[in-house]
Amino acid sequence: MNEKVIFVSNRLPVTIEKKKGGFNFRQSVGGLATGLVSFYKSYNSMWVGWSGVTRDAIGPDERANVEATLKKEYRNYPVFLTKTDIKLFYYGFCNKTIWPLFHYFPNYTVYDAKYWDAYKKVNEVFLNAIEEHAGPEDTIWVHDYHLMLLPGLLREKFPSSKIGFFLHIPFPSFEIFRLLPWRKEIAEGLLGADLIGFHTYDYARHFLSSVRRILGHEHTFGQILTSNRAIKVDAFPMGIDYERYSQASETKEVEREIEKIRKKVGDNRIILSVDRLDYTKGIIQRLEAFDHFLHTYPKYREKVTLILVAVPSRTGVETYMLLKKELDELIGKINGEHGTIGWVPVWYLYKFLPFHILTALYYMADVALVTPIRDEMNLIAKEYIAAKNNKEGVLILSGMAGAVHELGESIIVNPNNKEQVASAMDEALRMPVEEQVERNTPMHKRIERYNVITWAHDFFDKLQAIHEYQKQLNERRLTATVKKKIIEDFKRAKTRIIFLDYDGTLTPYSARPEKARPEEELLSILKSLSKDPKNEVAIISERDKKTLEEWFGGLKLNLLAEHGMWIKEKKGDWTSVEVLTGEWKEELRPIIENYMDRTPGSFIEEKEYSLAWHYRKADPDLAYVRVNELKETLLHLTENLNLGIVEGKKVIEIKNAEINKGRAVQNWLQNTKWDFVLAIGDDVTDEDLFAVLSDPAYTLKVGLGLTQAKYNIRAVKEVRELLHEFIRSKSF
Repeated sequence: MNEKVIFVSNRLPVTIEKKKGGFNFRQSVGGLATGLVSFYKSYNSMWVGWSGVTRDAIGPDERANVEATLKKEYRNYPVFLTKTDIKLFYYGFCNKTIWPLFHYFPNYTVYDAKYWDAYKKVNEVFLNAIEEHAGPEDTIWVHDYHLMLLPGLLREKFPSSKIGFFLHIPFPSFEIFRLLPWRKEIAEGLLGADLIGFHTYDYARHFLSSVRRILGHEHTFGQILTSNRAIKVDAFPMGIDYERYSQASETKEVEREIEKIRKKVGDNRIILSVDRLDYTKGIIQRLEAFDHFLHTYPKYREKVTLILVAVPSRTGVETYMLLKKELDELIGKINGEHGTIGWVPVWYLYKFLPFHILTALYYMADVALVTPIRDEMNLIAKEYIAAKNNKEGVLILSGMAGAVHELGESIIVNPNNKEQVASAMDEALRMPVEEQVERNTPMHKRIERYNVITWAHDFFDKLQAIHEYQKQLNERRLTATVKKKIIEDFKRAKTRIIFLDYDGTLTPYSARPEKARPEEELLSILKSLSKDPKNEVAIISERDKKTLEEWFGGLKLNLLAEHGMWIKEKKGDWTSVEVLTGEWKEELRPIIENYMDRTPGSFIEEKEYSLAWHYRKADPDLAYVRVNELKETLLHLTENLNLGIVEGKKVIEIKNAEINKGRAVQNWLQNTKWDFVLAIGDDVTDEDLFAVLSDPAYTLKVGLGLTQAKYNIRAVKEVRELLHEFIRSKSF
């Protein structure tokens, strides 16, 4: 198979150290690298990422040697970044802008244009590295916040590739994300992917909300339809290598470590805290809660030891250096105040622990204290449960961790409430073994079933599914071949009729519909088409007759207003297709006005025989609620009236149920034999028009999605290009 799977992350799953006489290569431990190493080796795959060695530190020959070794032994392809790149991109934009903001620490966030420029540059460096190895049909899986522009860059270069993106940190609510000056570029970059994955549904929901508010893209069941692509957004709670942790205590190395720990702690109960040293992990708050615990429950003094493991992280960043200083001082204070000869309340380990020591601590700990202020998932919580193969032990878990959705049987706490956390420690230490096993058993089964391999396969299956759906949509797309046939049929025809919707078809939707007046280019196109005696051109719109008359009255066009309620043939006056009354408006208008008043940015458009409530300028989330409320109210009020409720793009319209665009064009279709029939529209109201046009008529829907039209055309620009082709044809 020639198709490849390309994994892309900021760092390679191989750690490289430059030493005298050469380089040392070793497989990275922990996180994404450990979780996916067996998965990616099972595919025809490669991994692209930063080597950890700066371009400044090695010469061309050494670089070639590193590349050759990584390719041959690990199927890795390194990206070489400069010291400046690392400073501005990694320590700058990634860790001073995105990391704090996405974790809800806006006061720590730095907005610096130099950081942003470096972020763009490094994403392009990754693109160039991938271009050297990727083919047009390859699957590319991009990981994490360092590379959020990369999916969009890849889509431009590889339009037919399957591109997935997974964010391993939280995605914030719109109220936080909107603070980012480059929010639009980030959102557009992510939408280059076919599938965008998050750890929890909350994060996915926040992303969908931001996309709707910033870019205007609506979604249905997590699926976004842009003008030319379908994108799936979903939650995939990352798992762990369950067997590795659950079987660890049976190995001789871990057994020896367990014996060492027991000798040191004696009969003391163990509360375990393991984290990277990061302000998002709530380590300071955790220690304050432990201090409160010792004050509140003095019976545990000299009987409980908190083993606190803080793994060094981003040691060159000032915020982290200050955190380390505060942590050291707080531990000293607690040990000085509560400690006795022979008992140290807090055992503090500021270092990375190898697997056998870490799993021994997991196995030994009576309680795991996992209380981040904000955390994407927190695999430590899952590792602790997996390592307790006797199913004894208690997990105290922050409600702010993504893992809380899967580990709901643990004791859930608010990490900012030290009284609650202290009480949870007391509850955990008093919990009977039977209850511990009862709580832990379902969590064991859950994380065993949905392990890291299942997680990766689940993501790939969903990526394949959305790709297949896109292929189905593409089969209906107006291809160059179909477009050529339409133009040829147009040229041969002696009698032609063209039905054109206006908003969203001939001109883009505007947040202010009253400002969507046709510009000179469009008027020129319509004028040229209507000059040919073989052509009948009809504008069929939901707009009122006064507006259409003002905009197009000077052209030789047929005009159909208010979904076809009013018709003006190019040689005649306005006539209505029904004798209607608008008395019902007096009853419904106050109700709609009430919704308008409660939805800032919305407004009512009143036509002769219909009412339309527009909400394009309203807050999208509020509008979503109001739309459902209004539809339910209107359906109840109009059930005995001959009225229809039509939901268009950011508008709800109430009109006579028998009036629609399909019925309005019946006379043209019945009274004349047309050699060429074309209808183009973009809205749900245009489906009635498409439904009455059978072969050999051509029907085109602008945008993607389910439709009765034969073909999809991407955007207004392509509609105008097609009309230009008609004008340029030899017929003129």
